[in-house]
Amino acid sequence: MPQFTLTDDQSDVRAAIREIAEKEIAPYAAECDEQERYPVEAQKALTSAGFQAVHIPEEYGGAGADAVTTVIVIEEVARVCAASSLIPAVNKLGSMPILLSASEELKRQVLPSIADGSAMISYALSEREAGSDAAAMRTRAVRDGDDWVLNGTKCWITNAGVSAWYTVMAVSDPDAAATSHKANGISAFVVHQDDPGFVVGSKERKMGIKGSPTREIHFENCRIPGDRIIGEPGTGFKTALKTLDHTRPTIGAQAVGIAQGALDVAIGYVKERKQFGKRLADFQALQFMIADAAMRVEAARTLVYQAAAATERGDENKGFLASAAKCFASDVAMDVTTDAVQLLGGYGFTRDFPVERMMRDAKITQIYEGTNQVQRLVMARALLK
Repeated sequence: MPQFTLTDDQSDVRAAIREIAEKEIAPYAAECDEQERYPVEAQKALTSAGFQAVHIPEEYGGAGADAVTTVIVIEEVARVCAASSLIPAVNKLGSMPILLSASEELKRQVLPSIADGSAMISYALSEREAGSDAAAMRTRAVRDGDDWVLNGTKCWITNAGVSAWYTVMAVSDPDAAATSHKANGISAFVVHQDDPGFVVGSKERKMGIKGSPTREIHFENCRIPGDRIIGEPGTGFKTALKTLDHTRPTIGAQAVGIAQGALDVAIGYVKERKQFGKRLADFQALQFMIADAAMRVEAARTLVYQAAAATERGDENKGFLASAAKCFASDVAMDVTTDAVQLLGGYGFTRDFPVERMMRDAKITQIYEGTNQVQRLVMARALLK
C-alpha cells in the first residue's frame, strides 16, 4: 500500500468526524469565540461519538486509534472550530507522558476516565520565566513520607479548570537542577483537581482560540500520593521531550484544519462574489492565490500525516518530522488564513465571516508546543548532530 493512502477505517473516521463537526460543532464556533466560552456542545458531541480521546489504547477502555487517525480527528474539528479541536489534542498531550512512562497502576488509575469522557487531562510544563527554556522551571516537588508535596505555578495551561487531571513537571532534585544537567532534576507527576493545595487561576485574555480556557494553575503545598509520579524521579523532562515528538504533529493537524477551513470559505466566496461584471474566481491574480493556498495546505497535510506515521512506527527521525510538521503547517495556516481575509476583502475583516477568527486562531499554532524558532533549532540539531 502506498505510504499516504488512508485505510478504509481512517477514511470512515474522517467522514464521521466531519459530519459531527459540521452539524454539531460549527454552529457554535462563532458564539464560543464571541463570548469566550468553553465549547460544551463540542465536548458533548465528541464524547458521545467517542472522538474526545481516540488515541487511548483499548486495554484502558479507549478506541486504540493510531496516530494518523488521531490527527485526522483533530484536523476535521479544527476545520470548523480551532478551540474545539483542543479537546482531543490536549487529551493526547496530557496523557502521552502517562502512556510513555507511567506505571501500569497509574495508567489504570487515570486513562479509563479520559477514554470514557468522564474526565479530561491537561499538560503543565511552562512557567512565566520558563517558556522556551522549560528546564529553567521553579515549581518544586518534595518527598514527604509516602507522598509528594508540590509548590509553584504553571502558566499557559490549555483547558485548565475544565480538565480533572494534570500532568505536571516539577523540580524534584534541586542539586541536579542547579547544574548544567538541570533537566535531570525534573520529575513528572499526575495531579487531580481535588488534590489539596491545587488552585486554578483566572483566564488569560487571548487573541484567538477563545473558546478554550487558558489559565495558570497553582500548587500551594499540594499533596499527592507517592504513586502519582510518572516513571522514575529525574526522568520527567526526558518524558516531556518524548511526548512532544508525539504531539507536535497534532498541532500541525490543527493548523492544517484551520487553513483548510479558511480556504473552503474563500473558494466559496470568490465563486459567488462579482466585481467589474465578473466573478472574483475569474481573475487570474486571485486564481493564483487560491492555487498557492491549496498547494501549501496539501503539502502541510502530507507532512503532518508522515510525521504522525513516523511516531507510530517509532522511526529514528520522528523528532525531526514532528518539528517540521508543526513548524511548516503552522506557517502555512498563518499565510493561508491571511490570504483568505484578503480574498474576502472588507467582508473578511468583519466577524460576519469566519476567516478573521481563523486568522486569529492560526497564530497560536506558531507559538505553543514550542515556537517555530525552537522547532527550527530542533530540526537543525537533528540534521547536524
